[in-house]
Amino acid sequence: MHDMPGYDYHIDIPGTTIFDGKQAMKGYALNKMCYDFNRAENREGFKADEEGWMEKYGLNDQQKTAVRERNVLGLIEAGGNIYYLAKFAGIFGLGVQDVGGLQTGKTTEEFKEYLASQA
Repeated sequence: MHDMPGYDYHIDIPGTTIFDGKQAMKGYALNKMCYDFNRAENREGFKADEEGWMEKYGLNDQQKTAVRERNVLGLIEAGGNIYYLAKFAGIFGLGVQDVGGLQTGKTTEEFKEYLASQA
């Protein structure tokens, strides 16, 4: 994949973590847990016993800390795929604009205003 034309592993976009094979491997347990949140009973089970669920899926310390802190950007840095993490964001009570604000260093309202200004 390093030889892929037009792909630069040294892209520096503030607030952006490139999700590549290395990140996918790093976040496998986290993403597996998030995938299982597709079922309502699993989301409820997690809310009832977060620590037990994190242990069940084998999350590492970095991932556990990000979960405990409700830190979506920390979850991405810990190998989380944003598509799987959308379920986590919902459990945390965060919407897409909330996450967009986090990624851009804006409040949710500032991010919404920014989006409206680009329409």
